[in-house]
Amino acid sequence: MVALGVARHGSAQERRARIAARPGSGTKTTGPQTRTLGLDAKRDAILQLPTKPAAGPIPLLVLLHGAGSGGAGILKRLGSFADEAGIAVLAPDSRSSSWDAIRGDFGPDVAFINRALERVFQTVAVDPQRIIVGGFSDGATYAISLGLQNGDLFRRVLAFSPGFYVGDSPQGKPRVFVSHGTRDELLPIDRCSRIIVPRLQKSGYDVTFREFDGAHEIPPDIARAGMRWSIAR
Repeated sequence: MVALGVARHGSAQERRARIAARPGSGTKTTGPQTRTLGLDAKRDAILQLPTKPAAGPIPLLVLLHGAGSGGAGILKRLGSFADEAGIAVLAPDSRSSSWDAIRGDFGPDVAFINRALERVFQTVAVDPQRIIVGGFSDGATYAISLGLQNGDLFRRVLAFSPGFYVGDSPQGKPRVFVSHGTRDELLPIDRCSRIIVPRLQKSGYDVTFREFDGAHEIPPDIARAGMRWSIAR
């Protein structure tokens, strides 16, 4: 999928993009380090807790996979870097082969992510100031789209090789990290991030942009830098 700019939709769609789940107070972190949430028999969500969490509430990254993949795949790609940074990861599966708003309208995926977050907030002491949404490829596209519509929940957005973003009713002003390979043939940088980043900046967003000499990928140094950026105070 190649970016053609910012897709815009009506107010009804923006309402469907909103996530209602919020962390509560007094929650104690319980359960095994890595587990599925048991929300769907076929396409579920995985929660990974850091092996060496810092004292107090934990940063949480909602991590979104690329097209044709699932939570397990993106967790395999980036889970170790999140663990190194002390970040808990919620890696949901999209309801179809990719995320709803990329090919149509916000709806089922937002509802599922909301359910998954409600479950996580019941069992994990999450730092409300460090809830991040991120992803790779289609997951990065969706992370920016969902993050801008829910900037009062997601304080930072982590986008590895996004294609575009959708939505026209932003909430809050999350900070954004974008990375992209200059030799990406699937989502060419000139038609994607080099359009996305200036538009975000023009709209007043604080954007960190990391170009690298590479293809449609996440080099280890970029993954590590993104994770460290996502929890910086």
